[in-house]
Parts: sequence; structure tokens; C-alpha cells
Amino acid sequence: MPRSPSDTLDWAAHQREAMEAYYAGAQPAHAPMVGDDSGDPPQDQESPRPSGFAEWFALSQTVLPALLFLPGSQAFRLPVRIGAYGVSLYAFAVWWFARGARHQGRHPAERWLLLVLLVVGLSILHPLTNSLTSGLAQTLLYFAIFCPLFWARSYVTTRRQLVRVVLLLLICNGVNSIVGVLQVYDPERWMPKEFAAILTKNALAAATYVGPGGRLLFDTPGAVCSAGAIAALLGLILCLEDLALWKRGIALSMAICGISAIYLSHVRVSLVVSIGTMIAYLLMLVTQRQTKRVAGFATLAAGLVAGGLLLATALGGQTITDRFSTLLAGDPRELYYESRGKSVEYAFSSLLVDYPLGAGLARWGMMRHYFGDPARLDSTELFAEVQPNAWILDGGIFLLTFYGIALIATAVYDLKLIWSLEDRTDRLWTSAVVAANFGTIALVFTFVPFGTAAGLQFWFLEGSLHGAMARRRRLTS
Repeated sequence: MPRSPSDTLDWAAHQREAMEAYYAGAQPAHAPMVGDDSGDPPQDQESPRPSGFAEWFALSQTVLPALLFLPGSQAFRLPVRIGAYGVSLYAFAVWWFARGARHQGRHPAERWLLLVLLVVGLSILHPLTNSLTSGLAQTLLYFAIFCPLFWARSYVTTRRQLVRVVLLLLICNGVNSIVGVLQVYDPERWMPKEFAAILTKNALAAATYVGPGGRLLFDTPGAVCSAGAIAALLGLILCLEDLALWKRGIALSMAICGISAIYLSHVRVSLVVSIGTMIAYLLMLVTQRQTKRVAGFATLAAGLVAGGLLLATALGGQTITDRFSTLLAGDPRELYYESRGKSVEYAFSSLLVDYPLGAGLARWGMMRHYFGDPARLDSTELFAEVQPNAWILDGGIFLLTFYGIALIATAVYDLKLIWSLEDRTDRLWTSAVVAANFGTIALVFTFVPFGTAAGLQFWFLEGSLHGAMARRRRLTS
């Protein structure tokens, strides 16, 4: 028999709700606020095997780049590099067509990121954009990096899922840090010849220093400073959780490798940022009156900073101590100005004046390297050592403003979220994510995190946090 109009509407509504719940991995839209995860197994009994798309996505961000260390893999370098970001675009497509998690509410940064995409998209038409292909690639890169804010909340809808994502990110960033340390200690084994050739071609291998025994060491861990800071922070946090002793030992080991990678990089400002994330987390704990946890974390953090310096000095020699002792010997403001401050000043005093509406896309970075047209003499290569320079080159004052507002809106939202949550454990894990993301925001003034996997991880964590806490109980309802 044919359906009546009311039956058809009811059936369609039921199907739409079922599909949304399936793709979102969540309960239907009318599900009430929840306040505990009492039905979940203890953290120490969690299965180590990744489950769910969000966890596999987090793992892919380390596994895919790691393929480049295999012999002969440099011939497939471009597909591998694209794949790490392509997974993010794929996830967005699934989310978009399923309309998953729409009921969970909008994040305050969404509207500003859409304006970012509009500005970058229009910049494809800029007369100095290097080529149509490179312009499209740059636009897709921007979108791939921030689109997890939209789709991650569909796959991370509970606190348990958020904790598992955080644990995986600790492992991934810890492994990256370990490899960074090994590249300094044993570059012949951990720096593939093909990879080293690419570094030399891009003039990155010139950054060297003399280590113990007169060995010439490369500061390749400089590229892993962001991962080192995340590993150091999350490793310390996991040391305070109710886990088996050997698991806490692994977390502490990854934290030590993270801070050591920063020391070996010789990038002093990254150490300051890493310590800053620890202080931010401590302040959040203080406001929550977590006295015991404050004392434990502060003690571990002090020991980590000192112990990491000893390990890095053993590997890299006295130059490590000499380099970082300048943080205490001189004016920190002058040190920053000499290292990165000049680049930030150049962004506002020169680049913004010369290119108020941007300099065209693919004028800097890997999109130019992979897809650019070197024959375009009117679209020569430019350099962006810090994020404001990159935003100005790609979209001028509008891109700089919109992306900046998106980050400010995110920071304000995160802080309000912590104070609004009713459950003590919710506040603790939210503080951990927020502290990690604050570190990435601070890196805006040291390199270009939102043009790399560091920015992708930032928005993935933010989207995961937004989804996991969407239905948690609030102090004011």
C-alpha cells in the first residue's frame, strides 16, 4: 500500500535521525545532557588497539609521514605528503553528506574560518598567484588543516573517546620526538640519504653544530619542536593518571624525549613555549583547587626541564647548555627579537605595506615547491618564517584578521568551557587539551604551525573537545 503523507514524513525523519546518529557515533539529537562515564572501563583496562575513525586518523598523521623513512620511498613523497591531509578532506566529505553532529551546536570559530576560506579562495585569482594548480593546492591545504573543527565532533562524542585520542596523540608526538633525538644521535641510520638530499636541496642542512667528539650534528629536531612540546606536556599529565606503573614510565619517557628534542633543536623560543604550556596547565589546576595535582605536576615539570637538559647535553655537547643559558643571562625580549621578533616586525612594517591584499598564493612553502611554476619571474619566491608573514602573503590584512579572530574566539571559548563544566574529570581533561592548544597558538610567533600538521592537530583536538563536551553537564543550565 502507498504510504500516507504523515507516514512518509515520520519515516523520513526517522531515517535522517538514524543516519545522523550513525555517522556521528552519537545518540540522537534529543539525548539529554550527561554527567558521568560510569559505564566505561577504567583507563588502565582500555584496549590499546585503535578503534573508530578519529583514533585511526590521529595514528595516520604519524604513520603516513613515517613511510618516507623506508628505502626508495622518496619517489612517492608527494602522494604520501598529500595523503596525510587528504584523510582530513575525506572525513569532511563524509561528515558533510551525512550532516553528522549538526545538532551539537556551532563552534564560535567556524564563521571566521569560513571567511578565511573565502579570502584564500579569492586569492587564487590574484595576478601574482604562482599558478592555478599551486593556488588550488594552497587553498585545499588551508581547508584540510582547519576542517577537523567541523567533522571531528562527529567521531568524538564522549569523554572516553577524547581521552583515547589524547593518549594516541601522546604516543604519536612522542614517537616523532624520539626519531628527532635519534636523528641527532645517529643521523646515518635515522636520516635516509634521499631525505637528507632533499634537506640539502632546500638549504636546511646548513643548520649544524659540533657535538661531543667533534661530530657534526644536524638540528633536524627543529622541525619537531611542536611535537616535542605536546609530548612533554601530555606525558607529564599522563604520569599523574591512575595507570599501571610501566604505562606511566612510557609516558614519562616520551615527555623526556619531547623536551630533549627541543633542546637539541637549539630553538630557545620553543623551550619557552613548552614551559608556558606547563604553566598554563598549572594555572588551570590552581583555579580548580587541585592542590595535590598542582604539587605533583610542578615537581615533575621542574625535573623534566632539568633532566631533559642533562640528556640533551650528553648527546649534543656543551653547546646545548651554552645556547640555553642565554635565556637567563640576557633580556628575553631582546633574545626573541633577534631570533624571531625581527620576522614578526617585518610582517607588519614591510609585508603588510607592500601586500595589503596578499602577494598571491604559492609564493612560499611546500605548495610552491611541489606545484609552483619557477618560470613565473613576476611571481618570485618569498619566505615566511612565522605565521603572520604567511597569512599576509596569502591573503593580506583580511586573512591575518580573520584567522587571528578565529584563534582568539577559540581561546575564549575554551576557557569558558572549563569553568562551565560540572564534572571534575571533565574539567581536568579539557584543561589538558586547552593547554596543549594554547602552546600551538603561541607557536604562531615562532614558525608557521597553521601551515603544517601542527595546525591540523590543533583543529582536530579542538573539534574533538567540542564534540566530547557538547552534552556534558554544565554548572549553569
